[in-house]
Amino acid sequence: MASRGSVIPLFVEQIKAGKVLTITDPDMTRFMMSLPDAVELVLFAFNKGHQGDTFVQKAPAATVLTLTQALLKIFNASNEIRILGTRHGEKKHEALLSQEEYLKAEDLGGYYRVAADNRDLNYSMYYEEGEKALSQETDYTSENTERLDVEGMVQLLLKLDYIQAELKG
Repeated sequence: MASRGSVIPLFVEQIKAGKVLTITDPDMTRFMMSLPDAVELVLFAFNKGHQGDTFVQKAPAATVLTLTQALLKIFNASNEIRILGTRHGEKKHEALLSQEEYLKAEDLGGYYRVAADNRDLNYSMYYEEGEKALSQETDYTSENTERLDVEGMVQLLLKLDYIQAELKG
């Protein structure tokens, strides 16, 4: 959040300049992870991981509209919101774990650990029987994780040094 590639600085700039806030799809969801959360994930993986493991933080998500409304509330602004439409290559929701990874993931509280897939490459042994549970599972996405409302998003944004600096600036 508020790092390179984040839309948050653009929205703050638009709000402070009194410009129209431009969003692609109001229902688009994104995981919300701060820089301290990212560092915590790396340290957790370093301390708990084994070679080949993948770690995923259980991060909350929000719609782009919720993020926009939270920023407007924080900056006590009433900028117009214009919906541009989804751009080429944009996904509506982020996926952090595929169905197969999610099925095999170990729940470690605030994180998922997916061990390296060290199965034999002799696929003939899988032609007779498939994995029925895989058909029942879904990907782990920003659509099916904890979803923040405007107030929850406000509380998360107010923890960011960037937002605090912009409020003072």
